[in-house]
Amino acid sequence: MSDLNDDPRQKAILSSAFQAFAAYGFRKTSMDDIARGAGMSRPAVYLHYKNKEAIVRKLTQLYYEEKALAVAQALEGPGSVPETVAKAVHAQSEGIAEILASPHGLEMLDTTKSMATEIVEAGEGALTDLYANWLSKEQTNGRVRLVGDPHETAKTITVALKGIKLTASGGQDFEVRAAQLAALIGAGLEAR
Repeated sequence: MSDLNDDPRQKAILSSAFQAFAAYGFRKTSMDDIARGAGMSRPAVYLHYKNKEAIVRKLTQLYYEEKALAVAQALEGPGSVPETVAKAVHAQSEGIAEILASPHGLEMLDTTKSMATEIVEAGEGALTDLYANWLSKEQTNGRVRLVGDPHETAKTITVALKGIKLTASGGQDFEVRAAQLAALIGAGLEAR
């Protein structure tokens, strides 16, 4: 993420692209729309990104970097097992409701999935590893009770959240179902 902090033009391009994709959809958004929103010329945008697909890939990479950092912080923080799970799930899912509430939210998710498959897979894998490491540590400390392997339990968490994201009827539905999932998982994991 340091490259964005060093270059406000890239940040402006990515912010503009995200807003345009949410408002018009990926297919209808042009590089001119993105340039206009970023306050730049189209050729200036092309100096940073060769096309819309490259922008989607960068947005996806940054999304997963941000989520991994937020989930790691939530899992390292204080709290009971249910509280920690709730904080981590919230950290992972924060912002999804706004995407789903936008007119082209599902298109944005589909576009990301199809254009950045390996980035999505690596990002989901990193999130799974964070949960698995936390579960292993907490199992060793006697705070969680696992039925199986920590990595498989962690994968269940990330896959379930992904499933909720893909099947929610909208932003509010997603938030309610993600919170319910976190509560169920937290209560189920807590050692008694």
